[in-house]
Amino acid sequence: MTESPQPLKEDLAIEIEQNVTVSKNHIVDADMPSEPEGNGAKNPNINIDTSVSDHGPNHTTSDGSPPKWGIHEDLKHLQEDDMILAATLVIDAKEGRNFTFKTDPTYVRSYNLYHKFYLRYLLYFMILFNLSLALFERPAKSGWEIPYWASMLLETMCLAFFIYRFLHSAYFSQREVFFRDTKNWLILVVIVLTFIDMICYVIWDNVTHSTRPIRWSRPLRPLFLINFPDGKQIRRAFRNIRRTVPEIMNVLILFLLSVLLFALLALKLFSRRDLVYANGDPYFETYLDSIWDLYVLVTTANSPDVMMPAYDSSNWFALFFIFYIVICWLIFMSIVLAAIYYSYRKNLKNEIKAAVYGKRRKLAQAFDILKVPYGGRQVVTYTVWCELMKRVIPNRSRSHIDLLIRVLDIDGSNMIRKQQFLKLADLLELQLSEVKDRQTFLEQKFPIIYNSFISRIVKLVVRHKAFRYFFDFMIFVNAWFIGFDLDEADWFFLGIFMLEIVLKLYTFGPREFFRVFWNVFDFVVIGAAVIASAIETIEDSTYEEFQLLDYLLVLRVLRLFKIFGSIKRFKVILQTIINIGPSIITYGGVILVFYYIFAIIGMEIFQNLIHYYDYYKEDSPPFCGNSALNGTQFYKFHYCNNNFNDLLRSLVVLVELTVVNQWHVLASGFVAVTSKVARLYFFCFHMCCVIIVLNIFIAFILEAFILEYTIQKVGKLESYVEQKIRDLGLGIGQTGPRQRQLSAANDNSELVPNEELNIVEQPDSDSDTESIPDLSVEKGLRFHLKKKSRKKVEVLLQQMFEGEIDPEDEGPENETEIYVDKGPRRLTLDTVA
Repeated sequence: MTESPQPLKEDLAIEIEQNVTVSKNHIVDADMPSEPEGNGAKNPNINIDTSVSDHGPNHTTSDGSPPKWGIHEDLKHLQEDDMILAATLVIDAKEGRNFTFKTDPTYVRSYNLYHKFYLRYLLYFMILFNLSLALFERPAKSGWEIPYWASMLLETMCLAFFIYRFLHSAYFSQREVFFRDTKNWLILVVIVLTFIDMICYVIWDNVTHSTRPIRWSRPLRPLFLINFPDGKQIRRAFRNIRRTVPEIMNVLILFLLSVLLFALLALKLFSRRDLVYANGDPYFETYLDSIWDLYVLVTTANSPDVMMPAYDSSNWFALFFIFYIVICWLIFMSIVLAAIYYSYRKNLKNEIKAAVYGKRRKLAQAFDILKVPYGGRQVVTYTVWCELMKRVIPNRSRSHIDLLIRVLDIDGSNMIRKQQFLKLADLLELQLSEVKDRQTFLEQKFPIIYNSFISRIVKLVVRHKAFRYFFDFMIFVNAWFIGFDLDEADWFFLGIFMLEIVLKLYTFGPREFFRVFWNVFDFVVIGAAVIASAIETIEDSTYEEFQLLDYLLVLRVLRLFKIFGSIKRFKVILQTIINIGPSIITYGGVILVFYYIFAIIGMEIFQNLIHYYDYYKEDSPPFCGNSALNGTQFYKFHYCNNNFNDLLRSLVVLVELTVVNQWHVLASGFVAVTSKVARLYFFCFHMCCVIIVLNIFIAFILEAFILEYTIQKVGKLESYVEQKIRDLGLGIGQTGPRQRQLSAANDNSELVPNEELNIVEQPDSDSDTESIPDLSVEKGLRFHLKKKSRKKVEVLLQQMFEGEIDPEDEGPENETEIYVDKGPRRLTLDTVA
């Protein structure tokens, strides 16, 4: 039953004395740069027209009457539940959630419970635990297998939690939207099929002992990772794949038809010439063999072996294979990549559009709840803003809340219009710190020592370029000593590098120090080297017994790649590699899903058909324990350890198949112990994981590189919020307001400019000392603005797209219209997405 609306509680209401002007020092610290004239954020005189509190402070107003405390006039149109709903919508916009939930108070509270971090991480754990059960189910590594009833019991526990999450989501979601969503039906179907599979397996195992029962539902387990809303990044990648495949299907069909045509020609040319391969196998004996051999040739894995028998027979036959390679490999495979890249760009643009519109719709809903009429327009007042922020960012100071409204307030009225309110999610994503947040541990505990003259000299030296150059030079010298086996200096270099780490920790503090990747790298490598060297000294190990120290010190030489980041020619490449790091995790999850599905299927088909035995022991069974491999290249090349006898070995085989070198030899081994029908398994794997998924990953790399190249040419790439913060002088490292004309519109920057831009670029140092700002000199509340080259690809694309649409455009009501191709449209984002 829906709870009745509750008024705002008095202890949560804004208690502000009537006719008291809040000073500017309450908004920002006294040491903060003053705001340019006309952009001030002075709190207005707020009149409280409510009943008199019996316990208010003993003050009087300007007319001599006692002050009135309680619910502010601006809050009278709101209930407590309204504020909770508005705060929920704002948090949804900030987190990028796209749920459509019921707005009754009971459902809103249930929705907020659903998104508690502990339930989300418990879901992640359950999904990974459910996937890991394959490590202990038949077939499993020796000693790892557990009884089937134990694995089923553990899987039932996971399914019970999945059912809870599914029902919880169904409870607060709008029914017609929830059951129209395909992913919800997939979750339900997989759960039902898994229980049916368990029942069938138990019956099969106990009734028929002569055959091996099969758990046919295990390949469906990764679908939980894809379809639960909490895995939105992986789900988005799969959605991109799902939309890409139909668009490239015409190219793939033409490619396969070309292979079939050339296979028919090869059969007619070579089948009657009594040719054989070098190992004695028939040469293009049947049509299916011809198709397989030519398809493998597209991957170049069997080149030139597949051509040599015909080439030895007549040199003119080389023309056939040259034409085939040019058409099917050089042309068609390039077209496949181009088609996938084009489709990926278009789908990426649509995903960004949907994310921007979804964020705006959430904020617009929140604004409609909070708005009040003022001066002929709808606004959110200062009082309502404070109440909202107390729920969106609890445990923050009033100064923090006041500074946020200062950024969104365009005329100093302490009221936010809808156009600015739609920027709230961008503002909340920026880090805002106070003085105490920026102080290091030593500065907080020993301020006198840390701020002494000697300490300031030390910090100045550590931040200087010469400090980095000196230790980079020492790394070169250390590498030279290691190369010439001069081990006597190991402790000297360890001491030097340990001193560097200690000085950086002292200067920057642990929090800022460990935010830089190369600092973490140095800390781990040098720390491990110290431990390894100490063990080597204590145990008096010989060089042959203990070489870990040299390996660790050599790893530190990799840090020199950081130097190339300051060279313009290499900066785009290195920054692309850095920026794609988080997305590699997403695409790694996508590939893992395909690997898991094919690994489970491969284990069910090929388990225990091939075993690894020591090739050089006389008592070891020959031919990988299967006489069908006698005389095969699979056994000749000692590939017996590449089998599907457990999950880990299966994943290794799939990685080798992805690389495609000798993948036809691997496939031939499993064909030999089963039948030629097994080729379908390897064909499907190559088509899905190599041609489609890997090409989509290549498209992502191309996109990231083009974007990184572009932002090096674009002079400014800031959101409206970042522009306003810099104009007010509230960013880290700013000494005052930026003198420029603020525009309410965003930059309309082309992603790939059609002409050269003559722009003076600002230095963007990636040094592990220079890239960390000196936070100790910053006063008051400050925003931490990331440099354009350090933003995520998605954030940069969102900023570009937001500059191309109307500030209050919330997109089409039906989200599917975003993905409809409406023909050519003049959008600067088209140059990339």
